[in-house]
Amino acid sequence: MATEQNESTQRNNLVVRKPCFGLPTGCPQCLSAYIFLKLSQHPFNLDYHPNYPDSDQIPYYEAGDCVAYNNEKEGIVECLKRDVGDLDSGVSSLPDWIPTKVMLTTWLADALEYELWVGCDSSSAYGIYYSDLPWPIGKVLLWKKAVWVKQKHGINKDNAEVKEEEIYARANSAYDALSTWLGEQNYLFENRPSSLDAIFLAHALVVLQALPESSILRSKFLEHANLERYVQQHKTELIEAGTSPSNDPHLHADPSSSASSSRSTSSSKPKTKPKKKPQTKEEKTFRRRAKYFVVAQVVALVLFYSVISG
Repeated sequence: MATEQNESTQRNNLVVRKPCFGLPTGCPQCLSAYIFLKLSQHPFNLDYHPNYPDSDQIPYYEAGDCVAYNNEKEGIVECLKRDVGDLDSGVSSLPDWIPTKVMLTTWLADALEYELWVGCDSSSAYGIYYSDLPWPIGKVLLWKKAVWVKQKHGINKDNAEVKEEEIYARANSAYDALSTWLGEQNYLFENRPSSLDAIFLAHALVVLQALPESSILRSKFLEHANLERYVQQHKTELIEAGTSPSNDPHLHADPSSSASSSRSTSSSKPKTKPKKKPQTKEEKTFRRRAKYFVVAQVVALVLFYSVISG
């Protein structure tokens, strides 16, 4: 049995960008694929691709003679669902699935992209993608990518502040909605793992560990104690499990650890509220779902009108 598992592992390789910031890989797309495979409990080898750091083919997954690249039409996670196993069976048909996926793959993805390449000092992006290259080449590629991101979002000197406010406002709305929807559950849907958990966990881990403390996006995320709890729990289970902290100095420098301890007092305050006005479990669930439903409908309308106008 062990021999069969070893042979299976040898045939399955996830190729990603290098590890950094205490993560197995600092690239959000690579990390989402890694977490998806971990959630699927699928055996695989992790391999690193040091060349062509700006290639949109990375990450890619090798299963025997078949290779699935990130730049395929569906993206790496959808390819893994097809080739490894569909984590989303039974939940992807739920009414709130599409609005949640839209928030993760547009609002939050855009905000992290902006923060990495434009909003911060770009040191995080440089560390994730270009630090192994000769300094002049890395800086040129960094500048080129930053220009591309600005063009993608239609950012120029005249509208830079307005665009930034829009990007962070959408991200904050997404965090509010996800926090309300998650509640005290361990996963986003039906309290079981899904591909959206892999995408969101990858996003959040990069935000917490790769972005500097001055990051606006990071500060907005840390306003939601239950989201921070959700990320730290799965980080322990999926990334730190079986890893000796003494062998990885990055794990001692978790940038979210100090914020987590400083918020321990404030995060306990909501527990005292039910004493003033007792609520049943059903009432709490209804109110949480109602808030999320409103935000989900807004997202759906934005998506609808974007498609119509496009």
